[in-house]
Order: sequence, then C-alpha cells, then structure tokens
Amino acid sequence: MNKIAIVTGASRGIGREVAKQLARSQIKVIANYNQSEKEAYELKEELQKENIEIDIVKADISKREGAKTLVQFALEKYDKIDILINNTGISEYKMFTDETDEDWNKIINTNLYSAFVMSQEVIPNMVHHKEGCIINISSIWGIVGASLEVLYSISKAGMNGMTKALAKELGPSNIRVNAIAPGIIDTKMNCQFTQEELKEIEEEIPLERIGQAEDIAKCIKWLIEDNYTTGQIISINGGWAIT
Repeated sequence: MNKIAIVTGASRGIGREVAKQLARSQIKVIANYNQSEKEAYELKEELQKENIEIDIVKADISKREGAKTLVQFALEKYDKIDILINNTGISEYKMFTDETDEDWNKIINTNLYSAFVMSQEVIPNMVHHKEGCIINISSIWGIVGASLEVLYSISKAGMNGMTKALAKELGPSNIRVNAIAPGIIDTKMNCQFTQEELKEIEEEIPLERIGQAEDIAKCIKWLIEDNYTTGQIISINGGWAIT
C-alpha cells in the first residue's frame, strides 16, 4: 500500500509544491486548505492532467474540531497516516507594541496550535503502526528572530521546541519528528518586500538567490525516505543564516 500523507496549507506556496512532489512520488496525498478553495482545486486539476489523484479537504485546523475532521477523513478512507506535514502558517508585518490579543491568537493558533493539535490527532495511529514521520515547516525567524515579525518568530520558535521534545518522546515508537526552517522563499508570504528589497536580500545570501518552494519539497522527500534523522531543525536558507 502506498504511504499516506497529510499536507496542511497545501493550496499555495511551499505546501502546494510539497503536495505535488509527494503525489508524483506515488504517495497518497490529502491536501488541506481552509480559505483558498480555488487554488486547492486548481492543484487537484493540475495533477489530474498527469493522471495523479489527490484528496482535497477543507478544514480550519487552527481549531481542534477542524483537525479532527481532517484526520478522520484520512483514517476513514485509508485507515492509516504515515506522514504529516505541518505547513499551515501566516505572517504579519507589524510593530510589536501595536500587536493585539487578537493578533496573538490568530498567529499562534494558525501557526503553532495547528501543528500541536494535528500532531496529537495523528500520533495514536502512528504509534499503533509503530512508524511515522512528522515534518514541521518552521522558519529562519524561529531561530534568529525577525524585527516587525515578533509573533511569527514566537510561533516558529515554539514549533522548533515542540519538534525537539516530541522527537525524544516518539523515538521509541519509531516515529521521526523534524522541522525545516526555510530562509526567504519565493512565495506570496513575502509579498511585503519590494523588488529592490528582494535584490538587497539576494546580495546578502551566499548562494545569491531567493529560495524556491521546490528546494523545501526536495528536503521533505529526503526526510520521508531517511530512517535515522529525528529531532533536527534543518535550515534551508542559502547560507543567509548559519547557526
């Protein structure tokens, strides 16, 4: 039986590319979205042209009931979840003193709580089968922090801590937990930068280019295939930050 993967936030950016690459690798993909329905079904149609079928599931996984809905769909259809890619995330460019409780709840729930609750919901099935792979999509800002993105940085730093701790807890059950911390990637999340600003950033990066979603998808495929890497925060940033 093919491996079964849930990819959250799969309608755009990194999640979309990951869903495509995994599906092309003969992994059964359940692509989650919340608001971007048009983009999600465009993804499904794109793969159908290659004779590849994926499942598209709408669920707000910043809430427990949304995560339960998504996981229940996977288990009812496939009876097993081998891979969880916690990719859902939003950012906000704002002075810390202007942040509100509503901003905190929105960013922390979307970025960090979703990874917490999705992991909680899939782990019992993985433990039952004595195997599994959880990959959290973190950020360079979870490691070094970002001015004007304090809440985003907090959410990603929390994800890094969860990754390390959970890897220790789940290792005896043969479940690997890792995170990828991308640098700046060419997605809509970075639309706040002007072309001039992006050029300046490129000049700061040793590899002299902005990353592509495909760069992240390639690492995810490797982490799925590997069987001895766990508890790691893998920085993919072209050398922009070397820690």
